[in-house]
Amino acid sequence: MLKELLFTGIGATMLFKEKVDSEIKKLEESGKLKTDDAKSFLESLEQKGKDEEQRATDEMKKMLKEILDELGVATKEDIEKLKESLK
Repeated sequence: MLKELLFTGIGATMLFKEKVDSEIKKLEESGKLKTDDAKSFLESLEQKGKDEEQRATDEMKKMLKEILDELGVATKEDIEKLKESLK
């Protein structure tokens, strides 16, 4: 479910990016925006999107870890320690 939510967010972001690209091209063609300014804006927007995606991924991992800790679910490390102690 969380994976689907993440993919939905990424899909929405891609649609937004395509719409922004389209509108910027219209502004360039009409002479209301310089090509260099448009390129700079798009690069800035893309970097902000990447930063936000990383932040959301980190936050999701943190939340999942907290939930698993609260539920008492064993981690890979816990299982490895148990295996070693059984040998």
